[in-house]
Amino acid sequence: MTVAMAVFVMRDSKAKFMPLVRDGNRVKPGQQIAYIESELGSILTAERTALNFLSRLSGIATLTARFVDAVVPYKTRILDTRKTTPGMRLLEKYAVSTGGGTNHRIGLFDQVLIKDNHIAAAKNNWDLIAEAVKSARKKRIKSEVEVQDLTQFKRVLEMGPDIIMLDNMTLKEIKQAVKLRDNGYFEVKLEISGGVNLRNIRKFASSGVDLVSIGALTHSAKAIDFSLEIVENP
Repeated sequence: MTVAMAVFVMRDSKAKFMPLVRDGNRVKPGQQIAYIESELGSILTAERTALNFLSRLSGIATLTARFVDAVVPYKTRILDTRKTTPGMRLLEKYAVSTGGGTNHRIGLFDQVLIKDNHIAAAKNNWDLIAEAVKSARKKRIKSEVEVQDLTQFKRVLEMGPDIIMLDNMTLKEIKQAVKLRDNGYFEVKLEISGGVNLRNIRKFASSGVDLVSIGALTHSAKAIDFSLEIVENP
């Protein structure tokens, strides 16, 4: 709602935008969510931009809420990714948070994430990976390492990063990883990524993982249909 209000006020500084719901509230089809008073030309000019923001961001929040609801009562948190629309990252991540999700990294500056391409670039030199994790710890920066199988997982677990990402691993492998983690490495969080959807999210959450990152929250959310109706003041 804040973004939509900003659009109308930018067009007409004297516009009155009265939200009837708060960001994160659940609404019903046909429910009025705001009332606007402004010069008619300004309303018509700002209409589509405001509705585009509302539709896009509400779609993201709604999809996120569906995933969050699906993992109740497990401890699993739903994360977004950096797969966002160019120029819209902060707004889309805000939408995820209003839907009950948790923001992952904003950029490359707020967490060290060592992915498969980094490992390949290091020519699978795991000593270099361990050194990167150690360096991040010294700088008090969170570190995360992506693994493809249990062999890699066991190697990385001993490094003690903050998070280990289990990328496209089977449910059986994930359960084994959780069991290994729970045997003395409780401080390491486990995240799964890849192949997660609303049909299988509850099954993955029941495995005992801490985090599930879902790129679809921001790159595939269906827009919610909003409309603006002009009414004459009495």
